[in-house]
Amino acid sequence: MADDVLGAALPLPVPSPQWRDRLATRRSAPAQSLIAPGPSEAELNDILHLGARTPDHGKLFPWRFVILSPDARDRIAQALTPLAQQQPDPGKAAKVLVKLTAPPVTVLVISAPIAGHKVPVWEQELSTGAVCMNLEHAAGALGYSASWITDWYSYDPQATALFGVRDGERIAGFIHIGTLTEPPLERPRPDMAGKVTRLG
Repeated sequence: MADDVLGAALPLPVPSPQWRDRLATRRSAPAQSLIAPGPSEAELNDILHLGARTPDHGKLFPWRFVILSPDARDRIAQALTPLAQQQPDPGKAAKVLVKLTAPPVTVLVISAPIAGHKVPVWEQELSTGAVCMNLEHAAGALGYSASWITDWYSYDPQATALFGVRDGERIAGFIHIGTLTEPPLERPRPDMAGKVTRLG
């Protein structure tokens, strides 16, 4: 992807039925069902650049990406296995590790807020969440399915250390990307009448 040109005029939005339909049918994929092919290195770079175009009050870029190779994920999953036995439901904790190892491509998104800045940490964390969603949309734009998940190893301090999470950082999510052999099924959606208030 070409470098962004600072100060260049960007195109205004135009109606896009394809984009609207994509948003109307967006559905996270089951991570354990994602198989090859996944994005190539060039496609992954494209996905990362698109994902990084997120709202970011203060232009702080309060997040970072870690590309987890299949070998790295297998190695970490082995190290997580004994930690799973310390979880409230050890069987389930061990079973979900397949979500970490099965997909062909995984991007770990780490929230790295700048403490003491005038932009509240909460807003910086919201920017990180927007990055995760952008990565899903970017993967979909390239024809791949994606899953944004966390699971217990995103919160256990011994587990997060295995992913290189630093002091003051938190795991925002694992964005798993690949191909589905069957379409995902629709899930319950909110009743918008109960979620929308209009102030006149």
